[in-house]
Amino acid sequence: MREDRAYDVVLFGATGFTGGLTAQYLARHAPPGLRWALAGRNPAKLSAVRERLAGIAPALAELPLLTADVTDPESLRLVAESARVVASTVGPYVRHGEPLVAACARAGTDYVDITGESEFVDTMYVRHHAEAVRTGARLVHACGFDSIPHDLGVWYTVKQLPSDGPITVDGFVRAGGRFSAGTYHSALTAFSRTGEASRAAKARRAVEPRPQGRRVRAVPGKVGRSAELGMWAVPLPTIDPQVVRRSAAARPEYGPDFRYRHFAAVRRLPTIVLGAVALGGLLGLVKAPPTRRWLLGRLASGQGPSAAQRARSWFRVRFLACGGGRRVVTEVAGGDPGYDETAKMLGESALCLALDDDLPLASGQVTPVTAMGDALLRRLTAAGLTFRTLELQGGAPC
Repeated sequence: MREDRAYDVVLFGATGFTGGLTAQYLARHAPPGLRWALAGRNPAKLSAVRERLAGIAPALAELPLLTADVTDPESLRLVAESARVVASTVGPYVRHGEPLVAACARAGTDYVDITGESEFVDTMYVRHHAEAVRTGARLVHACGFDSIPHDLGVWYTVKQLPSDGPITVDGFVRAGGRFSAGTYHSALTAFSRTGEASRAAKARRAVEPRPQGRRVRAVPGKVGRSAELGMWAVPLPTIDPQVVRRSAAARPEYGPDFRYRHFAAVRRLPTIVLGAVALGGLLGLVKAPPTRRWLLGRLASGQGPSAAQRARSWFRVRFLACGGGRRVVTEVAGGDPGYDETAKMLGESALCLALDDDLPLASGQVTPVTAMGDALLRRLTAAGLTFRTLELQGGAPC
């Protein structure tokens, strides 16, 4: 029903830091003939982005610009009804994201974003999943570093194990890079809303169906030394385990009894101690409105690391998995996780939903694996992300 839409992809939020990088990625890598547009609330800033894109591809000097604001439902309706896919980089999503999700759900328009905010994702499921199922829209959150390397990495891993028995996977994340103002603001907002996030998770559990005849878990691990990695493993309370668990609940390939744990891999124990102290202090500060406002004012919107700084950034996620008497070690790796690679992941996710024919049958709020699976894995591999198997043993103890 979306074949007659004016645009294949509309990028909402292109005037922000990550949105601008995503626009540049599409300018360089979108296939010929892609019908796409930029959307945002400030026409002058949109025009400035388009001028930069024209320096990459002169034909983009005529790229359509759509004026829309999250406070104007009619403008969002027009954007949603004009597109096959809308990609959003407008955060913090818990404050600015819902009107666009609602518009896409009503219009039957596929939607992707880069949120790592669990409260937002859970609330959108409760409020808009059923409508998206009715209209056929696919609402796919966490299509950046949160959570594609982890979601697709586990999918890549479990496909190498027998699916007729229990499967366990541990993920270990290492990364080096800097953050933008948007990430900073989203993180502080999430830290200040732990109570709201807990209530949103409870509301979702009350209405979300559970897999029948199968057990699927994402469980917290414990701080400890990993002999296999030669590093300390620290549980990571991010959205990634939740996304992996929901993919596992939707796909039989994860086996009848699946368990996932998620860690940061840290070389030195003092780093863990200092990080815990800093995080505890930050959690205390963001709870008080005056200190929260002061912290939010430290970085202005649109700021982020330079190209040279991003070029020095990197990430690696190692997965250790067992199932059916087989043991497999895999790795997903790439460059700057928060921005260059996130722009790539979001851009390829939007292109995948808009253009690829071999996608799983899905609707409603779904994960990247549930919505795109192998098609997105092929796209990201071709785009330069590394998915590789480091070790595969049969008859190994699990």
